[in-house]
Amino acid sequence: MRARRIDAHQHFWRYDPAEYGWIDESMAALRRDFLPRDLEPLLRKSGFDGCVAVQARQTLDETRFLLDLAESHPFILGVVGWVDLQSPEVGAQLEGLAARPRLVGVRHVVQAEPDDRFLLRPAFLRGLEAVEHAGLAYDILIYARHLPAAIEFAQRLEGHRLVLDHLAKPDIRNGGLPGWEREIRRLAACGHVRAKLSGLVTEADWRAWTPDQIEPYLEVALDCFGYERLMIGSDWPVCTVAADYARTMQVVIDYMGGRPAAEQEAVLGGNAARFWNIGPAGGRA
Repeated sequence: MRARRIDAHQHFWRYDPAEYGWIDESMAALRRDFLPRDLEPLLRKSGFDGCVAVQARQTLDETRFLLDLAESHPFILGVVGWVDLQSPEVGAQLEGLAARPRLVGVRHVVQAEPDDRFLLRPAFLRGLEAVEHAGLAYDILIYARHLPAAIEFAQRLEGHRLVLDHLAKPDIRNGGLPGWEREIRRLAACGHVRAKLSGLVTEADWRAWTPDQIEPYLEVALDCFGYERLMIGSDWPVCTVAADYARTMQVVIDYMGGRPAAEQEAVLGGNAARFWNIGPAGGRA
C-alpha cells in the first residue's frame, strides 16, 4: 500500500482587506476566499491524501476557524494555530484549544516583528514552555536574516519539537545561497529542528523561476537536515502568485524522484505524520 502523502503547509481564509493587509497589489490574485473545497481537488490530483492547515492571522478566532474546518473536512489532518505566547494567559488559551485533537502546533508571525531577536524575548520563551507542556509543536516563521536568533532560540529549547517554515525564506531571486547556507547548516546542527520544503517558489522570480534555481537550496537542506527531518509543503494559496499547486509540489517531488523509496515516503508525508503524531484518521494520535 502506498504511504500516506501529506502537504505539511497551506492556508485557508475568508478574505477581508482589513485582516489581510499583507496581500498587496502584487498579490491581488489572493484577494478572495480560499477554502477546503478549493484545495481538496488539487491535493487529490497531485496524489496527496491530506494537509496541515497553518494560521495566517494572529487571533484566537483564526485558530478556532481552522479547527472548525478540520473537524468538518477529514483531509485536513492537523492545524497549526496561534495563541498569544507572550500573554500570562497562554496556558489557559492552550488548555482550551489543545482539547481539540486536530490542533497539532502553534505559530507566530515572527518575520513581521520589528525586533530581529524577537524569538529570544523572555515572555515569548515562557510561552514556548507552555506549548511544549501542552504536547504541541512550534513552527518557526522567519527570514534568513533571523537565522542567528533562531539558532540561539533552538539551542535554548532543546527537546522541543520545532519546525522551520520555508527554509527561512532564502533570497533565491537574488542568489542568496552562500550566506543562507552558512546559517542554515548551523540551525540544522540542532537535531530537534525539522524543516519544511515549502514557500520557495515565491522567494524566486515569480514569473521566470525554474526548478534548477531552487534545487541548490533543496540540496543544502537535504545534506544538512537529512531526509528524516524534511517535509514537503505547498504554501497554497500563497504559492499561486508564482505557480499553481501542481507545479509547486512537483519541484520537490521531482527532486526526490531519484532518491530511495523510503526517503521519498518520508519527505512526502511520513515525516509530517511522525512529527505531529498524526493518527490514521487525522489529529493527534
